[in-house]
Amino acid sequence: MAMILVVEDDVFIREMAESMILDWGHEIMSACDVPQALTHLRSSDHIDALFTDVYLKAEIHGGCDVAREAMLLRPGLRVLYTTGNRATDVLHSLFAVGTHFLPKPYTEDQLGMSVKRLLTA
Repeated sequence: MAMILVVEDDVFIREMAESMILDWGHEIMSACDVPQALTHLRSSDHIDALFTDVYLKAEIHGGCDVAREAMLLRPGLRVLYTTGNRATDVLHSLFAVGTHFLPKPYTEDQLGMSVKRLLTA
């Protein structure tokens, strides 16, 4: 199965998402902020996908920064963004081309379908 890096600063949401992803047979790496996510991306041999919140504490569009850096370090990396903020055109303009978006709050089924589409894209 896939190795998915989950970047989320809300502990409850991160643990919930990780639990769901593990239940589907995937492996996870966990990060609560931009520096931790970049450490994983620079030091880990195998990451198939990135699931990141757009707005991380202390960094307004931290998830977008992580995704841009991740795609430079790992061309072809699949990216799924999430946020509870309204997805405006301005927000979408921050997303890297070819990435996916899942609005919060999401259900287990919605996350499952999004991860499945992400990994088969």
